[in-house]
Amino acid sequence: MKIKFGASLLSWITPLWTAEAGHYAIKKTAKTGFDLIEILLPNSMDFDAPTVKRQLKENNLGVACSLNLPKEAHIPFYPKEALALMQKALDKTAALDATFLGGVLHGGIGVFSGNSLTEDEKEIITDVWGQAAVYADKRGITIGIEPINRYESYVCNTAANVRELTEKTGVSNLALHLDTFHMNIEEANFYDPVIASGSLLKHIHITESNRGMPGEGTVNWDELFAALRAIDFEGNLVLENFSSSVPGMQQAVSLWQKSPHDAQELAVGSLQFLKERLL
Repeated sequence: MKIKFGASLLSWITPLWTAEAGHYAIKKTAKTGFDLIEILLPNSMDFDAPTVKRQLKENNLGVACSLNLPKEAHIPFYPKEALALMQKALDKTAALDATFLGGVLHGGIGVFSGNSLTEDEKEIITDVWGQAAVYADKRGITIGIEPINRYESYVCNTAANVRELTEKTGVSNLALHLDTFHMNIEEANFYDPVIASGSLLKHIHITESNRGMPGEGTVNWDELFAALRAIDFEGNLVLENFSSSVPGMQQAVSLWQKSPHDAQELAVGSLQFLKERLL
């Protein structure tokens, strides 16, 4: 397996990007021993890519980017707005010399129609994805689609949902971005979705069922790691666990219970957990 271990920006700061906070997260990620940082791009795209690129180089740190579509860019309702935002995010990704943009790129988080995804909505989504993929391909970028749980979206909840729609597009640079928190809610197990996805799987958010320390919740890590070995996984394993010790994090991600670990403990312990089981 060719794995890069990463930490999400959210391991250190809230989703509200500022230049100062971003620099802090980059330095913390590098100092803790990760290979890369996943930068969640702000929807405003108020993001100084040249400066961040320099900071990454100074800290010898790789980078992947992500974007979560907001309500006003819910693809089935606002396809033009969604495509425009995705293209802006791809421009920022390219400006960092990054080759991966993941995240919730199938619909706005928290938007519901009141029904299951329709065939017409699927057509709209695949059309937007196809256009975005062509735009990304010209910049050498792979787009990873992250399914999330039923309480946050009705569009893509499982790996199978994403695979169905990516197959409809017929493009080669759309990939799957899984998250163990959402898998723990929506998938029957942690083995079969990974096996079925195979080389389509390029990026995984690693987090416990309670967003805390891996091994202290209900995620079946043995199943996940066995599946990753079985497909000879090549991609990124990125921590996206949260600590209430980070000011504003409770409100940002509904982390209402006090975390037993601070952000640094979570990062160090989680990275050690992964390396002990995969290296």
